[in-house]
Amino acid sequence: MTQRQGSRSQIADGTGLTRGAVTALSKVLMDAGIVREVQPVAGGGMGRPITLLELAADDMALLVLQLDADRAIAVVASLAGDILFRFQEHHGRPMGDPEAVLTILAGVLDQALTAAAGAGRRIADATVVVFAPVAGKPAQVVADTDLGWGMVDVLGQLRKRVPALPETARLCSDVDVAAVAEYNRLREVRDMLYLKSNSGVGGSIVADGRLLEGTHGFAGAFGHIPVDHDGPECPCGQRGCLNMVAGPDVILTAAGLGKELDEEGLSRALAELVARIERGEEHATAAWGWAAVWIARTLHILTMSLDPEIVMLGGYWAALVAPVREAFEANRPYIARQPGYGPEIVAGQLGDDAALLGAIWAARDTLLGDPLALNIV
Repeated sequence: MTQRQGSRSQIADGTGLTRGAVTALSKVLMDAGIVREVQPVAGGGMGRPITLLELAADDMALLVLQLDADRAIAVVASLAGDILFRFQEHHGRPMGDPEAVLTILAGVLDQALTAAAGAGRRIADATVVVFAPVAGKPAQVVADTDLGWGMVDVLGQLRKRVPALPETARLCSDVDVAAVAEYNRLREVRDMLYLKSNSGVGGSIVADGRLLEGTHGFAGAFGHIPVDHDGPECPCGQRGCLNMVAGPDVILTAAGLGKELDEEGLSRALAELVARIERGEEHATAAWGWAAVWIARTLHILTMSLDPEIVMLGGYWAALVAPVREAFEANRPYIARQPGYGPEIVAGQLGDDAALLGAIWAARDTLLGDPLALNIV
């Protein structure tokens, strides 16, 4: 038996539904062609075989595009969440030039659609993930300081280039899907603060088990909290934003990795930064130590405002949690130092693909939550 198969009894135990309800629902799903019975296996009571169910929608697939700091990525995944095809191209982050970047993203989209069609797969759901703030209806990239963009209709621009992009495709920010994916790995946690850094600094808030979006969709824009009012001016118009004192470009420059950033791209430069810090290299360690202080100061504001159980650091920060935790604990109110008080600062576990995996899993769960919407037959 695989993890993608289960008996009616196992499904009932896992979902909390009655066995009668599972039996009735499984008949509806089998009639719709969404699940099927597989050959019985041994293991039932009194030596009786167990009849298992598995997904039957073999020709359906999920499509996820991701536009991150350096790359345009397209993946095609099964409804079970397994990646079937992956394509990526380096775009080099030409600042302020969305046309050039979106043309590269359209190229990997076209490759993914071609591969899916060649494998006999129909796209059941499409998501475009961008490492940028997203807001509005319809959703658009807004005031992105990492790519140097203003407001950009990513979906509309992609559809002009690749008309086959499904009309139901949605646009979302990387931090939200990454935060939900990391949060769903936790047990018995209701409130989590998530901060990550790749092309910039962003984050999300999970309150009482739900993602907090805010009135305008900007909840979690932690990179633009002005923590140093005498600091450098940010492209957003404020002074001393966290992104200007602890953003990746700032740290890389201070660590002497500006040449690597220019020649090899942000992702490789950050990987080299982490490696140098782990080796104890002086300039890299000093640059991160100072950035960790600013991150901790930001967390002092956020944790006393939101009182989360967990603070999770993602992106490349996940490998560098200890200095942040040390700086954070050095300036805590007495009550928050008592046993049982104050959040635990932990590292994210899903790595560079946290947002990509989060988008796949979210699409999978949504479709399986309403499987009849697949219209298979």
